Amino acid sequence: MRSPSFPNSETASRAPVRRFLRTLDGVPIDAVHEPAALVYDAAQDAGRPPSRDLVFVVAHGFTGDLERPHVRRVARALARYGAVVTFSFRGHGASGGRSTVGDREVLDLAAAVAWARELGHTRVVTVGFSMGGSVVLRHAALHGPAAHEGRTEVRTEVRTDAVRMDAVRTDAVVSVSAPARWYYRGTAPMRRLHWLVTRPLGRAVGRYGLRTRIHHREWDPVPSSPVESVPLIAPAPLLIVHGDRDGYFPVDHPRMLAAAAGDHGELWLEPGMGHAEHATDDGLLRRIGAWAAAAAAEGSGGIRTRDLPIA
Repeated sequence: MRSPSFPNSETASRAPVRRFLRTLDGVPIDAVHEPAALVYDAAQDAGRPPSRDLVFVVAHGFTGDLERPHVRRVARALARYGAVVTFSFRGHGASGGRSTVGDREVLDLAAAVAWARELGHTRVVTVGFSMGGSVVLRHAALHGPAAHEGRTEVRTEVRTDAVRMDAVRTDAVVSVSAPARWYYRGTAPMRRLHWLVTRPLGRAVGRYGLRTRIHHREWDPVPSSPVESVPLIAPAPLLIVHGDRDGYFPVDHPRMLAAAAGDHGELWLEPGMGHAEHATDDGLLRRIGAWAAAAAAEGSGGIRTRDLPIA
């Protein structure tokens, strides 16, 4: 299946490529690869041409998909700094399966990262929003050094075999508007979300009203939470971005994540920002892109906000 928005790769040089990927558990995932800057004619920062070896893999929030306008806007902004892979999580958009709301979605992200590396990108940055923000944290923990060492914290999680571990690893991680812990119901939007996920009528609303097919089964076992996953991400650089007006997860969530990350993580608490992609303006996306490009280049050396331009 191809969308008119994304021409076939044979029709134009360096055009976007759309493909259905297959996850480790057999779910087809709709994904698009777009070259750096070319598709959008984005104006480049002076002296900062986009990197050809760098790719951003964007993990959208719950009820999103790769064709949603807010996801396309994120892709346009990040294309200033490198290529971009967007994809629709299981149960969303044209992808198969049903949403597990952050559990087996790590397999969807792993498939997208592996595809990016197959296309020749040597540096991969995962950028996730809300549910996608929790997925990028868990993915990085499951496919980092701790997983190679067989640490007990990750041993029981869903992950790929050792042969494919390097193909799905990430070089830097950006998590925007993510929860720190599961089952949070402290805000009205999160109480509505739990109704949507746990009740038959809610799942029907999700399917027909929000174009999101939600699995009826509860988690078994319960996956490691984001705050449990964060310490296992090192030495990959980690950026946690959160708005101080987030209506879903208050600021204790990002602060918990930052505390768990220790020295390898960095927290940007953004004044006046709300939740996820819709609240992430172009200026913030440029800052995220610059941080990620530098962090992926430096690797475990870490990058600090003070070393980067604010504008």
